[in-house]
Amino acid sequence: MTRKIGFVLVLLMALLQGFYGLFAYIDPVAFADVRGTALISNEDIDWVQIYGSRTLFVSLIIGALLYFREFKVLMWAALLGTVMPLTDGYLAYQAEAPFGVVAKHIATIAYLIITSVVLFKVIANEKA
Repeated sequence: MTRKIGFVLVLLMALLQGFYGLFAYIDPVAFADVRGTALISNEDIDWVQIYGSRTLFVSLIIGALLYFREFKVLMWAALLGTVMPLTDGYLAYQAEAPFGVVAKHIATIAYLIITSVVLFKVIANEKA
């Protein structure tokens, strides 16, 4: 059961990252607003799209690791991945984004920590 929960948590993570990556390409201005750092100039759209390309890369890597059932690597990726929402949350806070935007980043941190704990249990169960 823990393995299925871990699988679903990681799958949702990969799908959400893929969605955000595509969203950054389709509507960079709206994506920046959702992320909590509104664009000051349309000349900055390329930075949002660069962010999107890296987000798609993360999504594809997470998806590949999930496909190959690399739960130990995924556990570490989830735990170490907290650096991204920590940074995004801080930047959103500094940009005086609405509390809901900052709270979304905090929720993402919690999600990643929970995912890493579940994956740790999956690894422990496989060794037993």
